[in-house]
Amino acid sequence: MILDETQIPWVSVEPGSVLVGSDDRSILFGGIGPRHEVKIDYSFRISERPLDFEEVVSIEQNSDMEIVSDSEWQLAYSRGLLSGIDGSSESLADSARDYWGKPCDGRPFVNDVNSPSLIRIWKSGRANTLTVFSKRNTGKPVADGVRMVVRGHSGWSENPLSIPNGRNSTKVIIEEILICTIIGILPSFVWAFFNASPSYIREGWLNLVLGGVFFSMFTMLFWRPRQPTWRIESDRMTPSRRNRRSDR
Repeated sequence: MILDETQIPWVSVEPGSVLVGSDDRSILFGGIGPRHEVKIDYSFRISERPLDFEEVVSIEQNSDMEIVSDSEWQLAYSRGLLSGIDGSSESLADSARDYWGKPCDGRPFVNDVNSPSLIRIWKSGRANTLTVFSKRNTGKPVADGVRMVVRGHSGWSENPLSIPNGRNSTKVIIEEILICTIIGILPSFVWAFFNASPSYIREGWLNLVLGGVFFSMFTMLFWRPRQPTWRIESDRMTPSRRNRRSDR
């Protein structure tokens, strides 16, 4: 059976801005970053429910329907227009390890063919973003279904606002050195000053330094300072730490 637009229930989404991604850099609690603002200046329709992949392959040729992008999905989700069954997952059109270099106009973002797919997984009424590597040559989908979108525009801009292609490595290194010194190395020497002999500090200073470094690296599992959010300001992408509404 051929599937066309009239056989799918749709939800209309008006233009707007939304924040996508995570500003948490910790290993256990952090998400895909950097957090950034996306401005979608076109209206679109998104399928009210995810389609299974048998339905997707039966969509009529030359249809305007496409797989929804991560940003479009997030805008609809932020407005309470989407819901899902706990444990279910949905594929997105995006494929990336992180958001560096991403255009912020709503289009799908694909780093390269070897990048993992982005999916949304429903848990306790909320949807989390995960990256999943597809199993090549198996033909198995990476998620349970996918939402389709019909966009109300004729094409994408050739020069969209985009996040820079990579993080500022120098700032990250300086941040890690400061964290290592303040919460790792200095406490090690303070402990030794009050609890060990002066000879231990003189002879075992390297062990104290290494112990502080390893402790600092361990804390990366649970905590790191919040990273700046890239916002659209005066037609530029600007890093900012201030809070603002995620959708307008």
